[in-house]
Amino acid sequence: MTQKINKNTTLAQVLTKPESVGILAKYKVPCISCPMAQMEMQVLKLGDICKMYDLDLDNLLKDLNKLK
Repeated sequence: MTQKINKNTTLAQVLTKPESVGILAKYKVPCISCPMAQMEMQVLKLGDICKMYDLDLDNLLKDLNKLK
């Protein structure tokens, strides 16, 4: 992914980088292991996920955007 990751980036887009799994796990994003999320990854947006689970969106985005 070459463009900046933001709150509207889908989980599917983030997961194109294998290194992102560790960062998502660090922030306890439950969707990476949820069977239902597997069917919705194309539409699940980071901002919505963080709002639903009260996760730190700003720091998650900072860490994800450090990936090359």
